[in-house]
Amino acid sequence: MLTCIIKYEIDPTKHDQFRQYARNWGQAIPRCGADLIGYFAPHEGSSTLAYGIYNIPSLAAYEAYRARLAEDPLGRENYAFAQSGKFLLREERTFLKLASSPHGAAT
Repeated sequence: MLTCIIKYEIDPTKHDQFRQYARNWGQAIPRCGADLIGYFAPHEGSSTLAYGIYNIPSLAAYEAYRARLAEDPLGRENYAFAQSGKFLLREERTFLKLASSPHGAAT
């Protein structure tokens, strides 16, 4: 299992648009095949950093998921919303593999 962490730099004056974007992905991402952990918006500290986090079985599954997401009506609408709203200034994806499994096991 891989965890995809999307780090966003967002316009600090457009938090409400980012929250709507996150709610939309909250519907579309699970429907298209990824296990969404959640989207996280600024609260304290930086007002420009936000994150989206989900699990996917493999990079091959990720490619299939991305194709489904691009065809999903809400997915297409959300991509367009981000483009027109210009609230995403930068987006960076990192794929990580859990290194502490099983949790709490003695080494």
